[in-house]
Amino acid sequence: MNYRHSYHAGNFADVFKHVVLGRLISGLKRKEKGFLYLDSHAGRGRYDLLAAERGDTLARRPEWPEGIGRMLVRNDLPDAVRTYVVGVRDFDRRAGNLGSALRFYPGSPWLAKGWLRPQDRMALCELQPAEHAALAAEFGRQSRVSIQVMDGYAAIRALLPCPEKRALVLIDPPFESAGEWKDIVDAVEAGLVRMPAATFAVWYPLTVRARVDAFAAELRRLRLPPTWMADVAIAGESSGLKMRGCGIAVINPPWQLDQEIAPLADWLAGALAQAPGQTGSLTWLAQEN
Repeated sequence: MNYRHSYHAGNFADVFKHVVLGRLISGLKRKEKGFLYLDSHAGRGRYDLLAAERGDTLARRPEWPEGIGRMLVRNDLPDAVRTYVVGVRDFDRRAGNLGSALRFYPGSPWLAKGWLRPQDRMALCELQPAEHAALAAEFGRQSRVSIQVMDGYAAIRALLPCPEKRALVLIDPPFESAGEWKDIVDAVEAGLVRMPAATFAVWYPLTVRARVDAFAAELRRLRLPPTWMADVAIAGESSGLKMRGCGIAVINPPWQLDQEIAPLADWLAGALAQAPGQTGSLTWLAQEN
């Protein structure tokens, strides 16, 4: 696997993903009983934005200024976005950055850790050796955190059902494999068999090659519980951008979360737009009763 999220950390896709993640966790925290947060493709946990800009051999144009960078300079943030920005800023300071410019960006595991409660538990999965080693260095001494060296899709089968009886499963793969979409659907199907009430959040890109319509059709084939897909497009289809947006499919979402995410998707599409044609939308695949 050649993927390194460090090159993309803090970009528009991370902003949307992490805002939604924060709302999912907040929704599950409405109940006092703890839950498991399972991250199938956890990455390394933290990202040095300066190192990512330098690249391995050549300097790269950073992506974070058009993502989290835009959020840092606005004074009209919705509450959900403000909660995310505070989480990023707090992590940056804890990571040792004393300057005013953002330096260290938290991956999903660190943001989730900051939002979880003592009664909640984390299971972080990462198969790529260098990423796993970095993840283990980050979380090896954290309480109620287990780090798994295994394929994230296999982990869903292995770790569900969980003792907590509630779970939030984040599936955020690199989409480098031709079989990635099938792997996702198969893992979701297996997870729902093992734990029908678990909440699954699947991140996906909006690109020319992405098979999002086919993915939605395959999900519908599973006889889904309540499920919606929320998209943020930062440009129209004719923009020429390699990735013009992203989305998150949420299966078994917390009650009425769609009413919060739909306006957030629309707001973020405008705030993160890079070319004409930006849109934010939420579509139900299986309605709540």
